[in-house]
Amino acid sequence: MTGKTVLITGANKSIGFETARQMGRAGYRIWLSCRDTGRGQAAADTLTDEGLDVRLLEINVADDASVAAAAARVQVQDGRLDVLINNAGIPGQSLADTSLQPLEDIRQVYETNVFGVIRVTQAFLPLLKAAAPATIIMVSSGLGSLGWTTDPDNFHSKVNILGYNSSKSALNAVTVSFAKALAPHGIRVDCADPGYTATDFNGHSGYRTVEQAGAGIAWLAQQDPAAQGGRFFFEQAQVPW
Repeated sequence: MTGKTVLITGANKSIGFETARQMGRAGYRIWLSCRDTGRGQAAADTLTDEGLDVRLLEINVADDASVAAAAARVQVQDGRLDVLINNAGIPGQSLADTSLQPLEDIRQVYETNVFGVIRVTQAFLPLLKAAAPATIIMVSSGLGSLGWTTDPDNFHSKVNILGYNSSKSALNAVTVSFAKALAPHGIRVDCADPGYTATDFNGHSGYRTVEQAGAGIAWLAQQDPAAQGGRFFFEQAQVPW
C-alpha cells in the first residue's frame, strides 16, 4: 500500500469506476464519489470484495453544499488528499444541427463539466495542500483540443457538439490556470483524454475499453507530483491543447 489517498468524481461506473479500480490496485485508498448512493455503494462493494480500500463519498459536483460536506468528511477522516481526479461529466444533447442546441442544455453541461470541476477543486484545495506534493487530474476529451478539432485530417474534427466540445475546451483552459496557480504550492495539475471509450455516455459506440481509458488516467495520476504541470495527455503522450 502507498498510504496515499485519491478521490475520483463520477466513479460509480464506466471510466471513473475502472480508474478507481486501477488506482486501488496501485495501493491507493479510494474515495469513490458519485451522486447516486445506491449505485455508488454497489460499486464500492465490488471493489472492496476485490480487496481494495474504498470509501463511498456522496458528491453532487453541481451543488455547493454537497461538495462542501464531502470535503468536510474527508478532512475529518483523512485530513489530506494526495490525488484528485475530476472525472464527472455529462454529454448534453447531441443534435443534427449543433447550432440549435438549447442554451439551457449547454448551461447544464457547463455546470457539471466546468463549474463543477472548479467547485470541487477549490473545496479540496486545503486537503491537497496538506498533502503536498499532490496531484490534480482533469478528465477532458480530445474533442476539447482546438488543435485536433480544427485539423481536417484528425477524426476529432468530424464531431461537432456545441455544448460538450466547448465545455472540454474550457476545462482545458481551467487546467492551465490551476496549474500555474498551484505549482508554487507543490500541486501538479494535468489533463487526461481517455479517448473514445465504449460507455453509456456514447451508447457503447467507442472503440476503446474502459480498461484502456482508466490505465491512461491512472498512469498520469501516479506521475511525479513535483513535475511541471499544465499538460494534456492521451495514453502516455502529450497532445495539443
